[in-house]
Amino acid sequence: MTRIVLISGSTRDGSLHTAALRTAARHAPPDVATILYDGLRTLPAYVPGATSPSAAVMLLKHCVETSHALLFATPEYAGSLPGSLKNLLDWLVDARALDGKPAAWLSVSPPGRDDGARATLETALDHGNAQLLRSACIRVPLGPGAVDGQGLIGDPQLHRALQDMLPALARSAAPPHQRQEPSWQAYSSVYPMVMRRPPEGRHHRR
Repeated sequence: MTRIVLISGSTRDGSLHTAALRTAARHAPPDVATILYDGLRTLPAYVPGATSPSAAVMLLKHCVETSHALLFATPEYAGSLPGSLKNLLDWLVDARALDGKPAAWLSVSPPGRDDGARATLETALDHGNAQLLRSACIRVPLGPGAVDGQGLIGDPQLHRALQDMLPALARSAAPPHQRQEPSWQAYSSVYPMVMRRPPEGRHHRR
């Protein structure tokens, strides 16, 4: 069973980004277990060299270290990541919990509305030696009205994207002889906003 941790950069109730990840959990294949991390609000400020991290920090590290891959969705604040998400990444980079971990991002913002946040996220993941799987990074622009009363998103385009990107992340975490490269040919006409790059090896993040 492949375990994927879903991390939202928003602490706002009713967040579109959190709803997108909650929807991802609903559309995960049977062999993929998802965990929606919900400790962003209570995570203490990063302290370099902390020898006795709090229980919240230890739980975060355990959650990430025991996962096989990570999926992020985040808004952009003041041209960059929300401070709470950057704080989370600082803890993980310091603990080397991201080392070699496959990761991807899901954007639900219009083009040009989250470039700074995505760039900062990718920089932090690079510093943590995570494996950014660009072929699984997708943009599906949505509006706040897409979230229903259960905190889920019913958009069929998002559902189809998730049904491809989650298995792609799972394959990236599998042993080399079990991996298959994701194929986007069937979706190229459906997702004009999909960010597509040539497939990359495990040790080449860029």
